[in-house]
Order: sequence, then structure tokens, then C-alpha cells
Amino acid sequence: MKRLKDVTLLYEISNTLNEYLDLKKSLYKVLDILSSSMGMVRGTITILNPLRDEINIEVAHGLPRNVVQSVKYKLGEGITGQVIQTGKAVSIPRIGDEPRFLNRTASRKSKQDQELSFICVPIKKGNQVIGAISVDTLLDESLSLEEGQKLMSVIATLIARQVINLETIHREKEQLKEENLRLRKELEKKFRIKDIIGNSNKMREVFQMISQVSKSNATVLVRGESGTGKEMVANAIHYNSLRAALPFIKVNCSALPVNLIASELFGHEKGAFTGAVKQKPGKFELAHKGTIFLDEIGTIGLDTQASLLRVLQEKEFDRVGGLQTLKTDVRVIAATSKNLETALEEATFRGDLYYRLNVFPIYLPPLRERKTDISLLADYFLEKYSLEHQKDIKRFSTPAIDMLMDYHWPGNVRELENCIERAVLLCEEGVIHSYHLPPTLQTGTESDTLPTLSMEDAVANLEKEMLIDGLKNSRGNISLASKMLKTSVRKFAYKAKRHDISFRNYR
Repeated sequence: MKRLKDVTLLYEISNTLNEYLDLKKSLYKVLDILSSSMGMVRGTITILNPLRDEINIEVAHGLPRNVVQSVKYKLGEGITGQVIQTGKAVSIPRIGDEPRFLNRTASRKSKQDQELSFICVPIKKGNQVIGAISVDTLLDESLSLEEGQKLMSVIATLIARQVINLETIHREKEQLKEENLRLRKELEKKFRIKDIIGNSNKMREVFQMISQVSKSNATVLVRGESGTGKEMVANAIHYNSLRAALPFIKVNCSALPVNLIASELFGHEKGAFTGAVKQKPGKFELAHKGTIFLDEIGTIGLDTQASLLRVLQEKEFDRVGGLQTLKTDVRVIAATSKNLETALEEATFRGDLYYRLNVFPIYLPPLRERKTDISLLADYFLEKYSLEHQKDIKRFSTPAIDMLMDYHWPGNVRELENCIERAVLLCEEGVIHSYHLPPTLQTGTESDTLPTLSMEDAVANLEKEMLIDGLKNSRGNISLASKMLKTSVRKFAYKAKRHDISFRNYR
């Protein structure tokens, strides 16, 4: 009769585990069945977190929710910790006689609780213990704890797959959480104001304005030519603001077709237009409570400008094809390389939107107006790409620096970065020379004219540059410098004298 009762119990538990898609709901139901069938007073299913060697109560019966959430055990701690550590079940006839009970849940306070029996069996994934199931049952001298332990072991096997799924989900959540925190810290570190390279007076003004506006919720308009670093300024503002831990959504308005930009910004309802097969939230909806960065704002059409103005003024919008008005709390940072004042005169940009956006303008100067920052930026990119491409390049030669300083940089910082990466890839020495730089830098400063130097002068300049670099690297030792340049000491001394180079200046 008892065997039939046990089979019925196992059948109920098996059905329960297959009935619910919600894993926790299934496990809670299993404990309810044990409560009604085995006289269980309390029961827990605990899971080991292998990343921290910590045991958490996953589901429980007869324990307050706050206790379930707060109580944790170390591996090997208490009876449950020992069961999970050793993989061996434990049965205790009378809880009151067992000193190993930690009673961390503070659930066994009364004298009656000391008269309960306790069974704890491991839950295994193959040979690996991933958790445990334990029960407090009414003391019954006529019942065999050994049989109860065997029954609980079968139940543990039945629920093992469900617990394995829970364990996998927990581990993935933990890893994602840690990865998210790591990436967020990297972003915060990367986009500090001091990580925007520049020491010129104009860049100091930019840094001061970023510091002043970051902690507010004011709308910011970042202006400047393409490649000056407008997106970096937007990053610095967001990650130094009170919204730093909240969403930061970026939209490049110039990259979106005119007929799709409204859908991208405000979302659309299913069936709003051909291809709208399901409802889609817009960028403003995704950025709720955070910041949205609208790059190249001057390229959007007049229809979208009207909707954008409504968001800025009323903090509300409608999805494309939608009837419900949605509220949003978003800080707007816009950027443009376009002359918006000219666009106002040509009636391609709304005046009211312009004044709403232009609350706190920040102007980023082109690189040609901040010449003193070129060497700083070049050294930064040299270090960055030398590390990335695993090259040991220490510095720029003097002619290479002069060439960088003389160029007018129409592509601004972006062009300089690409130029330095190319030079690092070409360089097989410890120094970037002028011949490693792109041809555009070697054909004049403000135009694409041919070089003004003759071939003989250009060769002489290169020869002088190599002699100087040799002496610098050898600290004025002619013998060592000549070996570096694979020439004789006599030839080295002759050419140094010809170019009026004294080795004593480099000691």
C-alpha cells in the first residue's frame, strides 16, 4: 500500500514538472505536494552558484519570502552546505539532537520544531552536485528515514533537469550582469572629460562647458565640422550626468532614409505602412529617463522636425500609425556639421526647433585651429595603435612632426587618427618617419600642389633625419649609430660633418 502511495506521489510530481513553463512555479508546486503527501512542515530547494561558491535558497515552503531572499550559505557550511560539498544525503531523526544545524532562517524556534525529522539529498548534474532538496517532516518512529531518503533521492532526480535549467539561467544572468557592469565601467572611464585629448585654449573652453552642463537636464547642441569629435562630447556629457546609469541611445539622422526616420525615432504600430509586420518602439521610447543623441540633426525633414519639436516642448509623441499619446522623459543632445542659420534662411530648418535645440551650444574647433593639440593627439594614437597592432614604435621623427603640424587636416581628428594608424602599419622601425605618412601630407600644406623640394634636397633631408635618429638612439655613440644604419663609422662621420651634425649634442 505504501509503495503504491509513493508511486502516486512520484507520478504527481512528474506531471507537475511537465505542466508549468515557469520553473519556479513548478518547484513551488512540488514542495506543496510534498507538504500534503509526506507531512512536510518546511522544505527548500537550494542551488550552488559556482562563480561565488555560494548557496542560495531558490524556492521554499513554510519560510517567509524575505528569509528566502536574504539567507545564503557558503559551500560546506551547515548540513545543506555539507551535502552539496560531499554529494552525500543526510537523514536526522530528531533536529533537536543535532548540533550542526545553523538555523540561519530562524524558523526552528519552538520546542515542537525540535521534534521534527530532517532529510537532505543532493541534486546532481551527472557527477556534479548543483544543489540540494531538504525537508522537515513530523517525527514518526514507525517510518523509516532510510526509505524517506531513497524517495527524496528519486524526487531529486526528477527535478534535477528543472534545477539544471534554473542554474543555467542564473549563471547566464550573473555573467551578463557582471559583463554589463564591466562594460559600463569601461564606458564611464573612456568618456571622462579628461579622456578627450586637447590642451589648447579653445579645447579648455569646451571642457569647461561640458563640466557646466553635464549635471543639468538642459538640451545641448554640439556644433563643429565632421571629424572633430562631436559624439565624444555627447558621450562625456551623458556619462558625467545624473543619467549616467540610464539608457544612452544614439541616432545618426543622416544615415536614415527620409521616409523611415519618423518610425525610427518615434516607433510604429503594426500595419502602419507596408512592411510594418509588428509594433516597434522608437528611440525616444527606448531612451526613457536617459539621454538620446541625435547626430546630424540638420538633415531631418520638416515633417519630422514638427514631431521633434513636440517632444522637446510637451515631452510626448505618437507612434507612426498610433492613436495613443506616449509620454517620455529624455534629455536631448543634438549635433550638426551643417550651418543651421543658413538652413533657417533657406526655410529647410524650423526656427522654433532651432531655438529649442540651441539652449546650450558647444562649438568644437577644427583641428587646424588647435595646432598645439596635434602632437598630443598624434602621440595618443601612436600609443593606441602600436599596442593594438603589437608594434614597438616609440616616437615620431622631427620631420614627421613638422609634416603633421603643417598639414591643414580637412578631415580633422578622424583623418589624423586614420593617418597615424596607417603609419603604424607601414612602420617596421621604432620611429615614425615622414615617408610613413600618407602622400596627401607630403604634397603641400593648403593645396594638392607638388613638393617644392628638389629630389636632391629631399634625399639630403631624409639622410640628415636618419643620422639624427641614429645618434638619438645611441646617445651620441657614433660606432653604435653606424651599426644601426648599417654603414661604416667613416661614412657616418663624413655625412654628419656634411650636414653639420655634432655627435656631442646627443650625449
